[in-house]
Amino acid sequence: MDKVFRYIDDHAEEFVERLRNLLHQPSVAAQSLGMEPCAQKVRAMLEGIGAKTQLLPTDGFPVVYGELSGQGAKTLSFYNHYDVQPAEPFELWQSDPWAAEIRDGKLYARGASDNKGDLTARICALEAYQKVMGALPLNLKFIIEGEEEIGSPSLGKFAEQNRKLIQADACVWEFGGKDLADRPTISLGLKGICYVELRVKSTIADAHSSIAAIVPNAAWRLTWALSTLKDKNEKVLIKGFYGKVRTPHKKEVDALRSLGFDEAGNKKKYGIKHFVKKLKGTALLRKLYYEPTCTICGISSGYSGTGPKTVLPAEAMAKIDFRLVPDQSPAETVKLLKAHLKKHGFDDLEVIPLNGEHPARTPIDEPLAQIVAKTAQQIYEKKPVVQPTSPASGPMYMLCQKFGIPAVSTGIGYAHSNGHAPNENIRVNDFIAGIKHIAMVVHEYGQRA
Repeated sequence: MDKVFRYIDDHAEEFVERLRNLLHQPSVAAQSLGMEPCAQKVRAMLEGIGAKTQLLPTDGFPVVYGELSGQGAKTLSFYNHYDVQPAEPFELWQSDPWAAEIRDGKLYARGASDNKGDLTARICALEAYQKVMGALPLNLKFIIEGEEEIGSPSLGKFAEQNRKLIQADACVWEFGGKDLADRPTISLGLKGICYVELRVKSTIADAHSSIAAIVPNAAWRLTWALSTLKDKNEKVLIKGFYGKVRTPHKKEVDALRSLGFDEAGNKKKYGIKHFVKKLKGTALLRKLYYEPTCTICGISSGYSGTGPKTVLPAEAMAKIDFRLVPDQSPAETVKLLKAHLKKHGFDDLEVIPLNGEHPARTPIDEPLAQIVAKTAQQIYEKKPVVQPTSPASGPMYMLCQKFGIPAVSTGIGYAHSNGHAPNENIRVNDFIAGIKHIAMVVHEYGQRA
């Protein structure tokens, strides 16, 4: 592999410019901004390394699909997405979010870390491997969607309709990076998510607050309903919510002890004195990785501008997400929530499901997981942190585990990449190292094929 690594080093500037070119193209699914041109750019990048490509339609934005044939019998797939988060608020960026400026060894742009950097690194890795080694040691597939940042609403149907195209022996998932201690992190799964909006309307219009003694207040109505969902000890109070939560087995609990979670560093990062319930050690990590959540993401009602306005709100709204673990499901969570609200006298609240994804988990002893970890240690010269799952969510289940495909996440980000935030960035050296890592994963996995 030394010759492959030398090729990558010799073409490092070219690979960085290739990424910058992709980052120049806005592709915000939430705003329908630049999606078609970006999909075409990604397709051209795949064709540039010899892939047979298709632009496959969905109910939303198209999936860019690519195939590369190799000598081995096995097939490895890559899942990525070409859509990015909105760049707003623009005024908090130190440079134009689409300019892809390089400052102090870091490349700043919306999508640099999430997810165009990882996508480009994988394409560059395969170019380098083919240029130096010739034929690939196995077959490869790219499944690159355009709706991940809006909850992948079309991916489930796409996967069902294209089972043969997406089938693979294993999948390298879209994200990853280094933690606060600069150790590479690898994740073997994702929590699911059930995202809902609660709405209540108490009067036909906002009214003078002087009549609050006799007229219902939508803001209070919503507040009282929310207070029934979770207690001060962080326990979700919805009947049946924990009924199907799978208890982690011994290997999964033991894996938490090897994570080396930086409690002090993370408290500093978030500006907090302690974690919820003052948890620490294994109990803290067990809650983070293996327990579901109920989170109020936002509340809106009445007047919140400058100065006083004595108003009685007519309407109130809250957005809530539930992070789910095996074997919970989004549909059942909505059903339980509605039953809970009705039981507590809040059946007048409208429950609007906005997004739902099943939890996904890959076994710790999966061969691809072992290869990704071993090669990460060789590339980064640090023992990687192997997370049994990620606290975050994504469409992994609907594309992989549902069809018996194990998936492993690894990527080029780092602890301060600012994903989903202003000044998103990656370190250029991490990008180059990530190219080498993927080339080595392909080589090693191919030897097992």
